[in-house]
Amino acid sequence: MKRTIVGVLSVSVLAACGAARTSMPSPEAAPATPSQPAGEIAGPVLARIEVSPSRLTMAVGGTATVSAQVFGEDGSAVDTVVTFFSSSRRRLGVNSDGEVTAYGAGSFTVIALVRGSGLRGEVSVEVTPPPIAEVEILAAGERFFAGGSLRHAVRVSDTRGVERGDVAVTWDVDDPAIASVDQSGLMTAHTTGRVTLRATADGVTGEHTYEVVENPIRTFEISSSTDSARTGDVVHLTATALDGRGRIVTDAPIIYTLVADVEDTVIAQSPPAEIDRRGRFVAQKAGNYTIIAITPGHTAYRSISITNRNVTRRVELVGRAPVRDVHTSDLWVWEGQDGGDYMITGTWGGNGVAYFWDVTDPANQLLVDSVVVDARTVNDVKISEDGTIAVISREGASDRRNGLIILDVSDPRNVSIVSTFDDELTGGVHNVFVHDGYIYAVNNGRRYDIIDIGDPANPHRVGRFELDNPGHFIHDVWVNDGIAYSSNWRDGVVLVDVGNGIAGGSPENPVRFASYAYPLGRTHAAFPYRSQDGRFYVFIGDEIFPSGLNTGRGGTPNRAAGYIHIVDFTDPANPEEVARYEVPEAGSHNFWIEDDMLYAAFYNGGLRVVDVSGELMGNLYYQGREIANLIPYDPEGFVPNAPFTWGPQPFKGNVFFSDWNSGVWTVKLLPQESLTQ
Repeated sequence: MKRTIVGVLSVSVLAACGAARTSMPSPEAAPATPSQPAGEIAGPVLARIEVSPSRLTMAVGGTATVSAQVFGEDGSAVDTVVTFFSSSRRRLGVNSDGEVTAYGAGSFTVIALVRGSGLRGEVSVEVTPPPIAEVEILAAGERFFAGGSLRHAVRVSDTRGVERGDVAVTWDVDDPAIASVDQSGLMTAHTTGRVTLRATADGVTGEHTYEVVENPIRTFEISSSTDSARTGDVVHLTATALDGRGRIVTDAPIIYTLVADVEDTVIAQSPPAEIDRRGRFVAQKAGNYTIIAITPGHTAYRSISITNRNVTRRVELVGRAPVRDVHTSDLWVWEGQDGGDYMITGTWGGNGVAYFWDVTDPANQLLVDSVVVDARTVNDVKISEDGTIAVISREGASDRRNGLIILDVSDPRNVSIVSTFDDELTGGVHNVFVHDGYIYAVNNGRRYDIIDIGDPANPHRVGRFELDNPGHFIHDVWVNDGIAYSSNWRDGVVLVDVGNGIAGGSPENPVRFASYAYPLGRTHAAFPYRSQDGRFYVFIGDEIFPSGLNTGRGGTPNRAAGYIHIVDFTDPANPEEVARYEVPEAGSHNFWIEDDMLYAAFYNGGLRVVDVSGELMGNLYYQGREIANLIPYDPEGFVPNAPFTWGPQPFKGNVFFSDWNSGVWTVKLLPQESLTQ
């Protein structure tokens, strides 16, 4: 075994892209501490820092400049480097020259630091939102039935074209004798006539006019796609209104509700089932349900019987690849050229190590090689489809030249460096993906660059993709079947044709063709999946740390929040968020889907295995769809007994998953019959 080192050697070795070989220490070995340069001359003692101005008021889209001056103990100005930070970089940006740009409204702080001195100055920044430009009532046609009621939604947009959900809306009508409306937008028609519904936000009003007519409905009936199902199965209800001639009244307003008869002895339980405006019903508890459809002057009923899903299985711990001296980041498992099975793991906040393991026998996982690079973090690791090339990302290099390292892993026991690539990637590469001879590298949280590695020794950039809206950020990119799915925080998931052909795109000419964003705005990871019944979903994970992230050894365990949003992209032009998977006590990180099973890392909630078969709706957590879970407690971990599960990968009947504080765990799902043994 040996350790390959790059980025921390002499200039002559680096110039030749050579690899130094040393004996390889165990992952438990403490990293070496660089020696202090000799002959360093002490500078003046720094006493204070003054920032100007101390307060700023800006509008969204506006810019301003802050400055800082450092003074020594004798009161004289000192010329030294001051670094500026924003307390919320996704809504307020600041560069190295103190130029501040406002992307979103709120109260923020610009922080000025002199590294290593403890000196800190602050500027309070208040960003005001842009004015409202348009209020649109989302109405249902031009006709309204006397005696009917309908709740209306509204879309409020500001002068920058951004949809706003933080503005109060008031409702009224121009003729209260014909109809009335409450402050949730629920309008009820009392008699026939013409009435205009109005919604007002910050002095801007939107209107919609209805013609209230006599109710034409004479008969009303309801049918269902099935009369019996399991928890988590979606049942489609169809209510049909007919006029006196037996014709369907296509614009009849229909409201669905339900009555549950379930065994529920706990006060304040979660709702046992839900049904949406389109008549899609899903139950979280077994029992009998009565579905009620209501239209003006008529009510119809339908009974549905629900049984438990019964998919629970046990998991068996198969093996470990423990790493306890540093945080473990991502992993990738593959079959090597020699027919054996291997795994690469990254490290986070340590000394820039990637480890290689022989996992042919998952119960006896062996460390066989490692690569050391000049980096604080090797966050992401990926392997090419043919199992010959590895790509690892770099962040926090001592010379601030980060980028990628491309490795030859044809022999995973003797890994060699093929090339490095840092051209315009020096800000740091957090995540990468390898697909069909190209690397997709997330560049400094702003875009992803597309790098051709047809000749791995001579990588070169052929394309890039970046959003053009102010304050955009990107965290991750996943590529499948020629489509890149990028996770862009508040801009949601963005689908880009990089060779699929759906929009005429290629790696050299990436073409955006679909996207979906949600109000929470913490899109961290995305995984596409076409279910076995033909629906095309994109699973989108949040990342939220309500109390911040503790990275130090011996610290308190971290807790996360957020969940997985499930968006139906079957029609890419009209994506619809239909379901979620939410673990109340933990937050999502990375995940994988295979054979209608979701393998999800939920940080302090461990590994979760979830049945995602069939049509999805509602919160899968409460529907009995969770097949199994394992929370990896390790009393000898980097932070003892502090599970923080990072990323899973199913492989040859086992599930490998990395844990931030303890390395890699490997488990196997036992057959369901084992529950009765």
